[in-house]
Amino acid sequence: LYGETAYICPGFDIQREQVRLPDGTETDFDYLSESESVVVLPFTPDDELVVIEEWRQAVKRVTRGLPAGGVEGEDADLEATAHRELEEETGYEAEAVEHLTTVEPANGFSDAVFHYFVATDCEPTGEQALDHDESISVETTDFADLLAAVESGDCRDGRTAFGVCHYELFG
Repeated sequence: LYGETAYICPGFDIQREQVRLPDGTETDFDYLSESESVVVLPFTPDDELVVIEEWRQAVKRVTRGLPAGGVEGEDADLEATAHRELEEETGYEAEAVEHLTTVEPANGFSDAVFHYFVATDCEPTGEQALDHDESISVETTDFADLLAAVESGDCRDGRTAFGVCHYELFG
């Protein structure tokens, strides 16, 4: 019926809508709205996975995970976004990226969309260019070790856990 932006902050907005549900019920609905994102599983020529460690204020700890970032207005396509975000967050550049899958990770309360890519032959030949609010360190690990961390609950980052499990099952 109508909608408005209830709250704006860096990274996301809160939308408030007056809606008519498919059964005809009229109600209000608030949700988190953010730009689409890419999440990259970057493999080196030695089949090591490039991962980041980043402070996450919402959970008040450093988390280990995959590089990811938002699609920006000037991005020509999602593959270009994956290349850009990988370099900006890690300083690694990929020979190639290939789309793995696309998911809506929390569509009950958010319009977020994650596009997963596998990047191959990644080398530390670029320059890390972090945003003002990012604090990221970069390392490499065996895929099996990160998968084991997801299985044990040591890796709790949802984007990473989903990407690692999807790659293990279908990649």
